[in-house]
Amino acid sequence: MLRSLPASQDAVHGLYRDHHGWLDGWLRRKVGNACDAADLVQDTFVRVLRHRAELTMVREPRAYLTTIAKRLVLNHYRRQSLERAYQEALAAMPAALAPSPEQQLLILEALHEIDAALNTLPARARQAFLLAQLEHLPYEEIAQRLQVSVRTVQRYIVQGYEQCLLASS
Repeated sequence: MLRSLPASQDAVHGLYRDHHGWLDGWLRRKVGNACDAADLVQDTFVRVLRHRAELTMVREPRAYLTTIAKRLVLNHYRRQSLERAYQEALAAMPAALAPSPEQQLLILEALHEIDAALNTLPARARQAFLLAQLEHLPYEEIAQRLQVSVRTVQRYIVQGYEQCLLASS
């Protein structure tokens, strides 16, 4: 006996059926790796499921899927870059001081959360915060680099801290 699906589930099912193979091929060409592509396809359709009510307005399904997938690919590359930088920092650290594998995973997870939080900031605010935290530049120098006032730099730094605090709670 066939059971009818709710309209939104039926739309997701149809989108998946009609475009899964195409999206997988597109992502394989983008990331050059079948496993990562498969993960990104899955993540794309998870996003579609979360926003399935929007499907009634979608006129170009491939453009819709591509938009979602492009954002996920950017996040994927950003995560890889962050992980590479962390691995390089660990490699430069004396073995006796290196954190345990469990601590490394917790640190990497925290780094991903901070990265995601800072990524929500406007570009200048993010840049100011990172210049202050990573390069330990004084606010005056940051203001000169960004061509803004010192007071604006102070606001940017506060925004960065607020985002980090929100990510940790």
